[in-house]
Amino acid sequence: MSFSSPTNATPNSIPSVALAILHQDGRFLMQLRDNIPTIIYPDRWGFFGGHLEDGETPEVGVKREVLEEISYSLENPIFFGRYDDEEALRYIFHAPLTVSIQELILGEGADLELVSPKDVKQGECYSQKLGDVRPLGKIHREILLDFISKF
Repeated sequence: MSFSSPTNATPNSIPSVALAILHQDGRFLMQLRDNIPTIIYPDRWGFFGGHLEDGETPEVGVKREVLEEISYSLENPIFFGRYDDEEALRYIFHAPLTVSIQELILGEGADLELVSPKDVKQGECYSQKLGDVRPLGKIHREILLDFISKF
């Protein structure tokens, strides 16, 4: 995995995505992805965000995706880093979550939750909606551990 600054240049077959680390009171908002085998990280906790549209900058993309997925207007996201692997070029942004989790409207995914640093370190989180523990996506956990170590 490599780490670099934001650009929109991508190798031909690897998708570019923009993802948001939304934080509140020392915890991180995460989405429990749907349990659909054909999606990346099914039934795992991950970040809100998604694929960039043609010609879209990562900052515009992360704002659009967060608005679509949880009806939250992300203002002034701060670039954290880029994480590349064979699955995606990931542009990671962070910003405070300035509303209560109850005000968010989940438009995509099975659940959402504020995940504690302890949950991140353990690699799993309880889903109130499903009444069970689900793992964090491997890359999402790695990125959050990096984020926690820097802030």
